[in-house]
Amino acid sequence: MTTDIDIAHLRQWVGREQVMEQTIEPFATVAMSGLLDQAAPPGMGEALPLPWHWLYFLDAPARAATGVDGHPLRGGFLPPVPLPRRMWAAGAMQCEVPLRVGAPARKRSTVRSVDLKEGRSGPLVFVVVDHVLEQEGRTCLREEQNIVYREAPTAPAPLPPGEQAPKAAQWSATLKPDPALLFRFSALTYNGHRIHYDRDYAVREEFYPALVVHGPLLATALLELVAQGRPGAAVRAFDFRALRPAFDTDTL
Repeated sequence: MTTDIDIAHLRQWVGREQVMEQTIEPFATVAMSGLLDQAAPPGMGEALPLPWHWLYFLDAPARAATGVDGHPLRGGFLPPVPLPRRMWAAGAMQCEVPLRVGAPARKRSTVRSVDLKEGRSGPLVFVVVDHVLEQEGRTCLREEQNIVYREAPTAPAPLPPGEQAPKAAQWSATLKPDPALLFRFSALTYNGHRIHYDRDYAVREEFYPALVVHGPLLATALLELVAQGRPGAAVRAFDFRALRPAFDTDTL
């Protein structure tokens, strides 16, 4: 059964803004450093690595405003898309000036577009959100976030093909995710989506073969590889796109 989608209604959210303010507290950097097995976190006044800003300005809905999947209920800043599955599909960021640990910052988010497309599994709604992060009166980071909503599967489905990593890559590393890693990243980013830490739910309700690795965790691991290959280098731009899910049973 296909969900009826009033795209004209959903497009009324285009242009909606949300502003959040928060100090870039050091605890989150200490926790992320531990997650990534780093020797030491950035200290007070030092640059916050990309994309560690994802540890801040977090959506913290009330328990009563959380769906059975662990996501916030629809509506509010984002449009109330009537499709049950939500994924962070892609993103891009440009860093003008690094955020600094210990200083107050502001994040301004704007819904740029809402579009309806037809996919192999049914209707897809794409929402693009622009984020601008400022600190001490300066624009530090511009980010584009691409969110896709789709129908819930009714049975396991074949996974889309991925792409092989380049054999002649300048840098390479292996990531073996495990439930503890996924749980800790969910906690750090306040991501309640149960597919990342509740195996029974992920397998029985959303028909994945195992726990799903967060797309932002994979993006973080890619940027960590750059940091290891070019210590001290400043990343000015980065973009990523999820081609297929990755699982805690994979070696990545």
